[in-house]
Amino acid sequence: MNDNAATPKQEHEPGTHPNWPAPILTSGPIAWMRDNLFSSPFNVILTLLALWVLWIIIPPIINWVFIEAIWSATDRKDCWAQMSEPEAGACWAFIQSRLSLFIYGFYPEAERWRVNLCFVMLILFLLPILWDKCPGRKYLLWYCIAFPFIAGWLLIGGFGLTPVPTNEFGGIMLTFIIGVTGIFFSLPIGVALALGRISNMPALSTICVIFIEFIRGVPLIALLFVASTMLNYFLPPGTTFDLLMRVLIMVTLFSAAYIAEVVRGGLQAMPRGQYEAADALGLTYWQSARLIILPQALKISIPGIVNTFIGLYKDTTLVIIIGMLDPLGIGRAALADAEWAGLAREVYLFIAVFFFLCCFGMSRYSLYLEKKLHTGH
Repeated sequence: MNDNAATPKQEHEPGTHPNWPAPILTSGPIAWMRDNLFSSPFNVILTLLALWVLWIIIPPIINWVFIEAIWSATDRKDCWAQMSEPEAGACWAFIQSRLSLFIYGFYPEAERWRVNLCFVMLILFLLPILWDKCPGRKYLLWYCIAFPFIAGWLLIGGFGLTPVPTNEFGGIMLTFIIGVTGIFFSLPIGVALALGRISNMPALSTICVIFIEFIRGVPLIALLFVASTMLNYFLPPGTTFDLLMRVLIMVTLFSAAYIAEVVRGGLQAMPRGQYEAADALGLTYWQSARLIILPQALKISIPGIVNTFIGLYKDTTLVIIIGMLDPLGIGRAALADAEWAGLAREVYLFIAVFFFLCCFGMSRYSLYLEKKLHTGH
């Protein structure tokens, strides 16, 4: 039987068409709420419970962080005297009074223009790396290679600049130095270790395996202790390494070992046909690695690589154990001041927000990069 014949066609004269119900929304905020928050009775209960918990937690936080907060005061007692009751709000005047210390550490005030210049150069360093449509990107990439060495000369001094000892480095500046240096150098070293581990040369493969497994089997804090106390014993007599330089070496090697395993996972996920296609084209090992294998393997490894970078960036706080004052160390030292004692919540919240913004930015860029390089559609 013909289905079309079974269902008579409905025709209506102009102006006599009945009012049909509006179509169900399939996009927009209402559709999203219906699909994700109220799709079933159980989800409705969970949504209402979550809203109730947020209603209990968020207003007091907003009141403490913003409404009752004090931004200008001479000391803790003055801060609390301006509130409706002591500790009713945050005393951000403490952070404001120590802001330069949080940023520069103990870097000489007269030379802080060099740190500010490095911050500007860091933005120019990140621009061609993160934005592939940056004007003059081809030439700026050469600047990116030179940036760590130029920044090191500016910060440490010499060759016409007043030398500044690295034990005066601290705060956010120190975090950026360790984080950016570790990320910049650990990625190429990690890629090289990954290629060496899967190499057909037994000697090279064994060396890479031993290095990776040893570094991954030792906590970073132990390596930092080795860097601060024992590394000089393994150097020729009379050779000395600056403590910051030793920390940078250990942090870079530690991160490189983890990146090597992440990249090795990407290499193993590559179909064998890719290697065979490279051989069929007559490409050399380095040509096939640079043009075919590594671009695809690194694309697969992006989440793991960025996760390692985020872990490295947060681990920079461990340098406080060996006497270097990152923002956390600066905050703990500032709390020792009797005029501001008892304001630990403000310090740790400020530091937590700083690290969150940096790490969240890295994670969001990772998601953007994954979508941009996604070729499965």
